[in-house]
Amino acid sequence: MRRRARAEARAEDTRTVPAGPDDTTLTEAAEAHASRTTADVDGGSCAAGAAGSLGPRLPSVTVERRVEWPDTDAAGHYHHSTVVRWVEAAEAVLLRRLGLSHLFGSTPRVHFEADYRARLWFGEAVRTELRVTKVGTSSLHYAFTVLGEEGAEAATGRMVIAHSAARATGTTPWPAEVREVLTMAGPQAPELITGTTGGTPCA
Repeated sequence: MRRRARAEARAEDTRTVPAGPDDTTLTEAAEAHASRTTADVDGGSCAAGAAGSLGPRLPSVTVERRVEWPDTDAAGHYHHSTVVRWVEAAEAVLLRRLGLSHLFGSTPRVHFEADYRARLWFGEAVRTELRVTKVGTSSLHYAFTVLGEEGAEAATGRMVIAHSAARATGTTPWPAEVREVLTMAGPQAPELITGTTGGTPCA
């Protein structure tokens, strides 16, 4: 009787652990990382050339911006809300690189969080690294890192978006062709600025 109860408990455990066949996570993508070469990020968009990949290759992109005067607060360094703008700017670059500009207006934000680690000053060049970490049935998870000119982390966090039409009352699954790009396109070419001069703390 005890043997049967243990077997039933094991079967119940199996039923309660999601198999997740429709989700691609960063852990799974890491298994394919070893086969990635530097040629993967050359030439702008990688969406069209991803068909030969053997496993999930989640997209990522790096974007540079400057700390503008309106980005600063009374203390002279960047305002916390500026990180949201930088992350969304990186997202816009990524979607354009992937040929998914048609998703603009149908991907509302459902979660955003950030940890602030260092100050960034007016005029400083800032690098935002945005990575897709999970593709759900109708959601997309990003992780981001904001770096200052010296390469130190200024902010880290994550953002989750959903696939939903502008006036829809709920979410809809990613179309198959969109899902393929979101899971297989891999790293995209960065969008960088030139002529960095450094930021200066206000007096």
